[in-house]
Amino acid sequence: MNTPDVLIMQVYGLGGFEWVIVIIVFVLVFFGVKKIPEIARSFGKASSEFEKARYTAKKEIQQVKFSITPTNMDREKLESIAATLGIDHYGKTDDELRAAINAELNRTAKK
Repeated sequence: MNTPDVLIMQVYGLGGFEWVIVIIVFVLVFFGVKKIPEIARSFGKASSEFEKARYTAKKEIQQVKFSITPTNMDREKLESIAATLGIDHYGKTDDELRAAINAELNRTAKK
C-alpha cells in the first residue's frame, strides 16, 4: 500500500474498527436510544416485504413461463405480463404477444 492509501484508511489515527465505534456513537446521539429499535423494526419489515414481493413475482413469472397457452390466458393477462416485462403490446396479436413474452423470459433466463 502506498502512503496516501494508509493516510486515508487511518484518518486522525483511527483504524477500521474505531470508525465502526464512531459511527455507532454518532447514530446513538443522532437518533437516540429509543428510536433505534423502531428504525430496526421498520428496516426489517421493509426488507421482509421486498423479499416477499420478489418471491411472488418470481413465482408468477415461472407459472407464466410454463403455462402460456391460448386456452388459459386472456388478452388482459397477456398485456399485464407484457407491461411487467417492458414489452410494448399495442398492435400485436395474442400469438405475437406470447412469442414476445417467451422471448423475453428466455432472454432473462440466460443471464
